[in-house]
Amino acid sequence: MGKFLFKISFYIIGIVAVLLFLGSYADGNTDDNYMHFAVEKPQNIILGDSRGVQGVVPEVLKQKLSVPFDNFSLNIVQSPYGEIYLKALKRKLDPDTKNGIFILTVNPWNLALRNIVKKAEHFPEESSPFRNMYFYNMSPNYEYLLKNLNKSWFRIYLDREAVGRSNTFLHKDGWMEVNIDMNKDSIAARTAQKTQEYKDMLNGYTLSEKRMKALNEIIDYLQPKGTVYLVRIPTSKNITALENERFPEFNGLMRELSGKKQIKFYDFSNRPDDYVYTDGNHMYKESSKVLSSQIADSIIAADRKKSK
Repeated sequence: MGKFLFKISFYIIGIVAVLLFLGSYADGNTDDNYMHFAVEKPQNIILGDSRGVQGVVPEVLKQKLSVPFDNFSLNIVQSPYGEIYLKALKRKLDPDTKNGIFILTVNPWNLALRNIVKKAEHFPEESSPFRNMYFYNMSPNYEYLLKNLNKSWFRIYLDREAVGRSNTFLHKDGWMEVNIDMNKDSIAARTAQKTQEYKDMLNGYTLSEKRMKALNEIIDYLQPKGTVYLVRIPTSKNITALENERFPEFNGLMRELSGKKQIKFYDFSNRPDDYVYTDGNHMYKESSKVLSSQIADSIIAADRKKSK
C-alpha cells in the first residue's frame, strides 16, 4: 500500500505541475471574465453589464482624467445590481481608496428581474463567478480557473494572447474589445435578431425594488471613498424605444436617485444615432471610445462647476 501511494504521488505531482504551467498562461483570451480576477485592486472603477464592459473604455478615461480605471462589468446575468455584486465590489476595490471615481452604468435590465423569480436563491447571478470567488487580485488566479473555467486547461495555452487575440478580448483594465464583421448587412441582421429578443423579453420583466435597494447600497458604500456618477449607455433607436415604452419611469427614477444621493446622472440614450452598434445593443469599439471621452468630459465639466 505504501509503495502504491508513493508511486501515485508522482502522478499527482505531475498533474499539478502541468496545471500550474498551463494556468500561468491565462490572459484576456482565456474567457470573458478571467482578467477581472487577475489584476491589482483598483481605486477607480466602472460597474454595469455587457453594455458597460464593451461601452466604457478605461484607457480613454485614463488619458482624460489622469487616473487609471478598471472596468468591473460582466454581463446582465452575472453582474446585475444586487447583493452579490456589492459583495464582489467590496473584495475588488482597493480598501485604501479615498478619492476614487466610480462610474455606474445603468439601464432598465440591470435593475429588473424576471416576473417568475420570487426568491433570492433563484436570481440569475447565483451562477456568477462573483458568487464563489474570494480572491480578485491574483495572477495567475488558480482559484478562478479551478472554479469557473468551462473548458480544458490545455486551451489556456493554445488560445493564449501571444498566438492571437480572440474576437472578444478582455483587456487587463477590464474593457472587452469585440472584433466582429461590421458589414452593413451583418449589422442589420444582428440588430434585427437582438431587437426581436428584447421584444420577446419586455413583458416578462419588471423593475426590481431589491435591485434598486442594492444600487442604493452600492452608492452608499462608494460615496465615502470618492465620487459616484450614474451613466445610461445608448443603444440603437429601436431598442431604446422599446425600453422607454416598457419602462417609461426609468430615467425619472435615476434622476430622483441622483438628486437624493447628490450625484450626477448622465443620460446618453437620447442620442442613439450618434453612435455605431455591433448589434443594436452593444456599442462598436470606436463608438465606445467616443462615448468614454464624452463621459470624461462630463466629469471634468462637473468638477469645474463644483470648484467655482
